[in-house]
Amino acid sequence: MDSSNLAAVSGNIATIGYGLGTLGPGIGLGILIGKALEGIARQPEVAGQLRSTMFIGVAFVEVLALLGMVVGFLFK
Repeated sequence: MDSSNLAAVSGNIATIGYGLGTLGPGIGLGILIGKALEGIARQPEVAGQLRSTMFIGVAFVEVLALLGMVVGFLFK
């Protein structure tokens, strides 16, 4: 196997690794937003507090996905 084939294989492996790394934040966002909407439906009077807490949580979960992408670029 020459070096060009090795580079192509490692690039594909990095892409697959990042794809697998986005599963966690994707599932986390689904659960987080779903539970926040469920809480708002059960108690509409606390919708503002739940919404702001949800957005803070969404920001933390998105940082995980971005961190995975940055690490993929650093170790390439």
